[in-house]
Amino acid sequence: MRDAALDKKAEDVLVLPLNGRTIVADTFVIATGRSKIQTRSIADSISERAREAGQPVARVEGYSDGGWILLDLGSVVVHVFTPELRTFYNLERLWGAAEPRQAQSS
Repeated sequence: MRDAALDKKAEDVLVLPLNGRTIVADTFVIATGRSKIQTRSIADSISERAREAGQPVARVEGYSDGGWILLDLGSVVVHVFTPELRTFYNLERLWGAAEPRQAQSS
């Protein structure tokens, strides 16, 4: 999922392993788009890549607004934010003990 985000020029892509910390997901992927148009493009790319891999997208929230888009991929939940909303919600701080990893393109 991080590669799909990076393909659309997402910034500050983090992968937060949550194994055993919550029943919501095993991993959060957090990415930033510079505008609402870009966050939608990133979300579309991730959704398309997931479907191509045979991984259904269970739910998408926030797409019409574009400030914070959540993609539920089962064990992976992707959060795509505009810079302002990423700073405001600061999921890295909330889940900080999860030892975030800076995503690298492959």
